[in-house]
Amino acid sequence: MDGDPVDVERLRQRVGAALDRFLDRQETVLASISPQLAPVAETLRDFVQGGGKRLRPAFCYWGWRGAGGSAHDEGAVTACAALELLQGGALIHDDLIDRSDTRRGLPAMHRRFEAMHAAEGWHGDGAEYGAATAVLLGDLLLVWCDELLWDCGLGRDAIRRAKPLFDLMRTEVMAGQYLDLLEPAAPWPAGSDPVERARRVVHYKSAKYTVQRPLQIGGLLAGADQALIDAYGAFGLPLGEAFQLRDDLLGVYGDPSVTGKPAGDDLREGKRTLLVAEAMRGCSPADARLLDDLLGAPGLGDPEVALVRQAITRSGAPERVEARIEALLREALTALDTAPGLAPEARRSLHRLAAAATTRHH
Repeated sequence: MDGDPVDVERLRQRVGAALDRFLDRQETVLASISPQLAPVAETLRDFVQGGGKRLRPAFCYWGWRGAGGSAHDEGAVTACAALELLQGGALIHDDLIDRSDTRRGLPAMHRRFEAMHAAEGWHGDGAEYGAATAVLLGDLLLVWCDELLWDCGLGRDAIRRAKPLFDLMRTEVMAGQYLDLLEPAAPWPAGSDPVERARRVVHYKSAKYTVQRPLQIGGLLAGADQALIDAYGAFGLPLGEAFQLRDDLLGVYGDPSVTGKPAGDDLREGKRTLLVAEAMRGCSPADARLLDDLLGAPGLGDPEVALVRQAITRSGAPERVEARIEALLREALTALDTAPGLAPEARRSLHRLAAAATTRHH
């Protein structure tokens, strides 16, 4: 049956194969420029193919299938794979912005090149070299995602239908990233609701980009009508928000051996997630001061992270966020079950993807 674990793994393999073919071509291009670019090609391949849930390609693929697209069209799978390059570029930049040391249990891109600088005994500041390299390699993946979409093998008409939304998605995620940076840096306006501000960040940085837009892009590639595109939107936005809320909980309470990132990184970075906003809304004055003082404080150690985690727990915010995830999932599945003209196998598979996105442990 479509969407069972075997088919999920098969889609991952097809996306991986499409990325390998593309990266083979790009490796040749880089080699023709300079042999010194060999570490760039090798590291980017390792990063892009080094794990990840492949959720965005999966939602794009089932958006395609739900609109009547063929299961056997490798051009469609390649178009879906372009989203993984976009995600790779975003992650490289995100890790640099957040000063994260690891990604998927391995050194973050800027740390990899900082370590290379030290190992080779090169001149200059290794940390600056690593950061600059990460900016360039993230930019390179953002360029390549556009190239892969245009050269995916689908007809030009199909790509032109989807390209405006693909471009809008990229603008939305960058805007959401900026709002995420702004939250801990700028004073909150008097009377503003931190929960609503956090939700706006979630919608643009994650929810649209992870679920809603990939689904709609897949639908447009297959020629979906507006009614189905709207249904994808009604399903994708609440599901994308629920996905991010699960991620917020994992960022505070997750097991580093499973998540691949140190526990409490979101707290060290001072991220004003919906979980934190809910905690600020419901905690005692003393805990509110503690959160305000410690969130994002330089050099936040494990004891301070534990204090912040305890204050969040005391506020009841985790329970409220769990309830919100359940409500959002119900809203999403109602929209999915009433979506007009959706192919049955796509409906079943999207049900499974929704469960995987909201109940995951990593």
